[in-house]
Amino acid sequence: MRALAARIASRWRQVTTVAVIAAVSLVVYFAGVGRTRANVPTAVVSRGEFVDVVELRSEIRPVRSVVVSAPAQAGELQIVRLVKNGVKVNAGDVVIEFDDTALKRQEADRRAELKQQEAELEQRRAQSRMADEASATNLMRAQFDVNRAKLDVVDRDFVARIDLELARLTLSDAEQRLIEAEKRQVSDGMAQAMELARRVRRRDRDRQELERIQGVTASLKVRAPSAGTVSLMPNFRVGRMMGNPQDFREGDRAWGGAAILELPDLSSVHLTARLDESDRGRVEVGQLATVHLDAVPDKVYDSKVSKISILARVDFSTSWPPTRDFDLQLDMRDPDARLKPGMSAAVRVAVARLRNVLVVPSQAVSLVNGRPTVYVQTSRGFDARPVVIMKRGREQVALASGVEAGERLALGNPDAKRTGGQ
Repeated sequence: MRALAARIASRWRQVTTVAVIAAVSLVVYFAGVGRTRANVPTAVVSRGEFVDVVELRSEIRPVRSVVVSAPAQAGELQIVRLVKNGVKVNAGDVVIEFDDTALKRQEADRRAELKQQEAELEQRRAQSRMADEASATNLMRAQFDVNRAKLDVVDRDFVARIDLELARLTLSDAEQRLIEAEKRQVSDGMAQAMELARRVRRRDRDRQELERIQGVTASLKVRAPSAGTVSLMPNFRVGRMMGNPQDFREGDRAWGGAAILELPDLSSVHLTARLDESDRGRVEVGQLATVHLDAVPDKVYDSKVSKISILARVDFSTSWPPTRDFDLQLDMRDPDARLKPGMSAAVRVAVARLRNVLVVPSQAVSLVNGRPTVYVQTSRGFDARPVVIMKRGREQVALASGVEAGERLALGNPDAKRTGGQ
């Protein structure tokens, strides 16, 4: 009896040990499965619209704008007053004021020179009148001498022959002096006229220079040609190390004709972007796009592709070898007052649309043995299932068959994730 009881107790201990080991194994297995499911990100298969997009970085630009520049004839100038960026101004408001100290000094010097020129010109005119009167007096005296000499040339019997010849010589001399006086009067008059003309030209030149300086001085107060919101332009003379140049500000020096600020018309704006050569065949004029502004995160704007350049440009600023990009323009369909020129934006151009199709994230489709495959979540884990792709995009994939709406798929290969976790 004791031996039988010992055998029964031993058998019972063996059965209990096996049961415990089996239970522990089941717990470990299901715990591992649960951890695997919990660690694998998933997504639900949905039926709806498939949208393939091309993402671009863009910048807001106004359709119409007026650039306000420094006076072209003023040379190097210093800004003493400048409106702030983003300020709304009306037509005629002073937006830029330059230092006019040097021009005021030049104006004073030119005014003094012009006054001196006027005095010298008036003095020369008086001298010219005196010279004309003296020349006229000499001419009258020469004429009188001729007339008097003619009276002495009389052929009379009672006048000695020698006296007659002497009178004739005197008349000839008087007539010669008359001719010389007439020529001298003409030449002196021409010389006086030329000198007066020279001084008049010099006076007029100084007057024109004074008027030019006065005009440039007046232009140092630059007024807004139209109403708008101020957008300051970059000052390329004041660049930052490894960065973009800073905008113009008070105290900066500007060269003649430098673009200081821009007055954009924000009632109509567009976006400019660079389209990569690899995406050129997918983007067309007329395609719709959504715009996400970095400065306005609470609104999504609508836009439309309006223009694509015919030729590509080489972009040396990105990488080496340089890429080739196309210039792309999009028209904003719902602009508002928060839009400002120069704002950066993320643009998503819808290049393909399919309605009422099975849509899954692109990460859910893997290539297994050369076939597109998804991993469907079940109670036992994830089952690999081949699918047929209708259209593949960068973010979404439209499936023709292989899954049903509502099923949950792993975003990637769960076996690979489990192996990596070990």
